[in-house]
Amino acid sequence: MFRKLMLSLTAIVCFLWQTQAGSGLPDNFFMKKLPNGLEILVIEDNSVPLATCEITVHNGSYCEDSTYNGLSHMYEHMFFKANKDYPSQEKFLDRINELGISFNGTTSNERVNYFITLSNTKVKEGLEFMNSAIRYPLFDTAEMRRENPVVDGEFQRAESNPIYWLGKDFDRAMWGDLYTRKNPIGIHDVILTCTPAKMKVIKDKYYYPNNALISVAGAVKHEEIFKLIESIFGNWQPSSFNIFEKYPVPNFEPLKENKTFITTNQNAQIPIVEIGWHGPDTRNDLQATYAADVFSFILSQKTSSFYQNLVDKGLAYQVGVGYQTAKYTGPITAFLVPNPAKLQESYAAFWAEVDKWDSDDYFTDEQLETAKNQLAIYDAFDKEKTSEFLHTVTFWWASADIPYYTSYVENLKKVTREDIKAYIQNYIKGKNYVAGVLLNPAVKDQMGIEKFEDLFSE
Repeated sequence: MFRKLMLSLTAIVCFLWQTQAGSGLPDNFFMKKLPNGLEILVIEDNSVPLATCEITVHNGSYCEDSTYNGLSHMYEHMFFKANKDYPSQEKFLDRINELGISFNGTTSNERVNYFITLSNTKVKEGLEFMNSAIRYPLFDTAEMRRENPVVDGEFQRAESNPIYWLGKDFDRAMWGDLYTRKNPIGIHDVILTCTPAKMKVIKDKYYYPNNALISVAGAVKHEEIFKLIESIFGNWQPSSFNIFEKYPVPNFEPLKENKTFITTNQNAQIPIVEIGWHGPDTRNDLQATYAADVFSFILSQKTSSFYQNLVDKGLAYQVGVGYQTAKYTGPITAFLVPNPAKLQESYAAFWAEVDKWDSDDYFTDEQLETAKNQLAIYDAFDKEKTSEFLHTVTFWWASADIPYYTSYVENLKKVTREDIKAYIQNYIKGKNYVAGVLLNPAVKDQMGIEKFEDLFSE
């Protein structure tokens, strides 16, 4: 019954997600590029009388070395501060209240986005408001001094979770000298000593129309929005240089050897193991990115050999494998929460499963189709609330392109057993990896462990 329900829902998704003839876009998506290089996306959805306006920039930690790590995030916070038209935080917030705006922003590895939601009758005012913020920031020194500890406070809250420290050590091992390029949260001292001059450096490098997307989603008409955006942003001057030629993002070097580590934290209650490989990216191997997603969902099923041989047999409390799609080397990450009484057996069983992942009979045809259907259903759920769905679309604009996303379900359906085997053989099986374990320091001392191998060797 459950499988039939998923198939029925998938059929509905496919029916609703029809595309414009020849455009590769859904029939409520409309795109345009202005002469200054600014891309525009409009998603029409008349379900509620609201509109969400978002500005997305190719920026984030992948643009940061150690002297700027965390400052794309700082810039995101300063976007919602004083600018030429609203020269103080008070005036900025007064305008927010006048327009009835809900606002926020996010910073990740390959994207910074700023968004507001307001009445669809005030879209013009909302776009003008965002124009002031994106083009004419003041980077007021006093405001920045107040904001530095706020941004750093987000960092400190993350540090309160012991898993954060496992992830930090894992990323340092995975990315080596380019660790900061995968670390959007940043470095404490860099954040706390940030200056207006450094904000201006970021603006002068990346904040141009030919490096940005403006999108509006909601109860709007695309023809009107195109005209509005062109009238407001059309005179925004593009960069006089190719941004990513002048400021290239370095490629991550393949892992040259296996790396292992132990992370200790006094708040750790039970051991947690993290294992990872360098995976595919959207510049070089699109097919593998789809196969990676499907295979992760195969492994997540309780009927899978992976789950049954680790969790059902009592060797682990939890297991999972995920892949993060990225333009620059997407990581493949496995988590293993072993039964503390069966640490060695659990870890050995994990690798025994990895060794079988590319076997012809490792998963069934039904498990393959169930994984595709699950992904399609989650994709459908993402579309339920347009104001949030828009952020998903702009993520894909930054890390791949919008057609990658709008054809995502269609391409998932094409994934074959051979595609999955190729993905495993090219990126996982026999490839160098990183493995680390999170332990309470008292447990580590009690067991007399000095290195990772002491814990998991036979």
